[in-house]
Amino acid sequence: MKLSLIKTIALGSLLTCSAAAMAGGSDYKLMVIETTTAPQPLELSFNSCALNVKSKNYAQADEICTKAIALLKQSNGPRMKVRELTSFALSNRGVSRMMANNDAAGLSDLYEAAQIAESSMVSHNLMRAKEHKYCSELTQSC
Repeated sequence: MKLSLIKTIALGSLLTCSAAAMAGGSDYKLMVIETTTAPQPLELSFNSCALNVKSKNYAQADEICTKAIALLKQSNGPRMKVRELTSFALSNRGVSRMMANNDAAGLSDLYEAAQIAESSMVSHNLMRAKEHKYCSELTQSC
């Protein structure tokens, strides 16, 4: 019992996130895994996704974000933390899609991310994407 609790706490502390970058000069927020103790394939794809969005490599970011989401679906970590990270990965992919002018797919990802886990960063990205879509429909700069 005690060992199981320690393992759960240790695994939960491995998977921490924070906003680390703004996406390509916009006010979207990207999330990355801060610690190097997360499973390497997850950490690499999660952080590479954000890096590619920031570098404006949107097609590659979309592919890598999708890989991170798939890895999270296979994860055995604490359920709440996996949900939060999945929400963040969907948000990152949504930002990538919005920046690539794939508004429908981007908004879909951001709505799904907001439904999976509550996060002020995800909510911010969704609100920003809605503003972007509205401005695009009006053909105005916002």
